[in-house]
Amino acid sequence: MFFHNFKYAFKTLIKDRMLLFWTFAFPLILGTFFQMAFSNIENSETFQVIPIAIVDNDAFHNHTFLKEAFQEFGKEESKNQLFAIKYTTKEEAEKLLNKKEIDGFLWIEENPKIMVNANGINETILKYVVEEILESEKIVKNVVSFEAAKYITEQTSDEEIYKIMAEVGKNVLKMQQENNPTIKDETSANMSYTMIEFYTLIAMTCLYGGILGMVSINHHLPNMSSNGKRICISPTPKGKLIFSSVLSSYIVQLFGLALLFLYTIFVLKVDYGSHLSFLILLSFLGSLAGLSLGIFIASVFKVNENTKIGIMISITMFWCFLSGMMGITMKYIVDTKLPILNKINPANCITDGFYSLYYYTTYDRFFYNCIRLVVFSILLLFIAIIYLRRQKYDHI
Repeated sequence: MFFHNFKYAFKTLIKDRMLLFWTFAFPLILGTFFQMAFSNIENSETFQVIPIAIVDNDAFHNHTFLKEAFQEFGKEESKNQLFAIKYTTKEEAEKLLNKKEIDGFLWIEENPKIMVNANGINETILKYVVEEILESEKIVKNVVSFEAAKYITEQTSDEEIYKIMAEVGKNVLKMQQENNPTIKDETSANMSYTMIEFYTLIAMTCLYGGILGMVSINHHLPNMSSNGKRICISPTPKGKLIFSSVLSSYIVQLFGLALLFLYTIFVLKVDYGSHLSFLILLSFLGSLAGLSLGIFIASVFKVNENTKIGIMISITMFWCFLSGMMGITMKYIVDTKLPILNKINPANCITDGFYSLYYYTTYDRFFYNCIRLVVFSILLLFIAIIYLRRQKYDHI
């Protein structure tokens, strides 16, 4: 009976044109529109290396932090290159600045100084970078002094103090590099802020799959169809029938999601990164969250099927809006102004999970989002089961 009902439910779902549109066609159409709308945005906004000058004097060479940082930022043909640097005298740097051949220059006397002629984006970036370097230097020096003080006594010689400071300094810098969840070097060349749009598209598809689960549950409810009346008075265990129908819905949903992945990867050339197994895991959990939402709405709301579908679509689009689908800044605004809203938002859990895989070296954030999706699914399924168990009917 289980497999018979599974086959029946599967055939019913794939023959429903409305369901096929929302779960298969609509995501593909929307993904195509995303590609058409965003394909040329980043080409027109490609970051240009900022031309600057640095006064090449003894003070600059003695300032280790600034010297090494700008050597890194100025490496040509490096994906981390931020500045095109000319090392010159102060007089020559002023001439270059007046001719607008550079956006600003760094000059160190007693303290580092930034000289600019305007207040544009490039000038702001230069000021910000210098301020961050100096702030990092201050923090590291404070930490080194604090740690070194543990090993220095009144009997410690100047030579030993110097060795202790040098060793502690190396250890502090090493710990900072290991513990800092920086952006991965191997993906930085492919970073795209428009990727969040495709992440929300995947999230929307996962949640829209809940319509399939909703329809499957409606087929078993006597207040929704004649088929539901016949099922509820039959002697067959209702739990077995519902589980087989929900399982068929989940499989159809995964087919639609797989089709979207194939289309965006091979046709639209979207790069989701290299963590295929984690992508599959997150997609499975996101689809489960969508299915749980559909079952919850079908079980709790006592309205007709079209109204339930309208509720499902409205909730899904609202959650996708908060996670950045209609504007990538919205996700940031919600995260900073009302973070609890995105913590319970399954669409944000899915997009944030993709985001963490693409940009970060650690997996803590990814698994945190996975756990939230599991908790969300279990909670809705638990509530739905309570409502379904309350419905009792006599059988023949």
